[in-house]
Amino acid sequence: MDNLQSWEEIVRAHSARVYHFAYRLTGNRHDAEDLTHDVFVRVFRYLHTYRPNTFEGWLYRITTNLFLDQIRHRRRLHIDELTSDLQHRLPAHDLDPAEAFDHRTLDPDVRGALAELDPRLRAAVVLRDIEALSYKQIAAVLGVEVGTVGSRVHRGRAHLRTTLAHRAPRPRALT
Repeated sequence: MDNLQSWEEIVRAHSARVYHFAYRLTGNRHDAEDLTHDVFVRVFRYLHTYRPNTFEGWLYRITTNLFLDQIRHRRRLHIDELTSDLQHRLPAHDLDPAEAFDHRTLDPDVRGALAELDPRLRAAVVLRDIEALSYKQIAAVLGVEVGTVGSRVHRGRAHLRTTLAHRAPRPRALT
């Protein structure tokens, strides 16, 4: 099998997972598509350096690192928030399966609260609570200690609890 065939197989086998994860991190289709493209460019460029381990873990790490790099290099403008808010109000008729799943399962308040999280906390929470990776796997993906993962997940969840407190059921007064 030639290199082009094997490259196409890698993209075919992993693009949906990478896109889905990228969408959860970025919160919008355009950025997720850009991030997914950048991930596979990076994989193509550095495939020769890959050391046998879990390929999916390597992809998560590349995706997360590129996402964090993008956040560091550009700060989101308020116009992005307005655009995102507008997108949530428009009918979701041209969504791909990953986006449609998110729109059905992740409430707009939850998506908004995730978007407000510090990117490092968001990555940890998404990897743990949405992608269901173990703390050890997340530590490998993020290149941090397991304790740091625990701290980031805890802080991220605490922020989400605070941000989403308005949705908590109110206790009823006994009469």
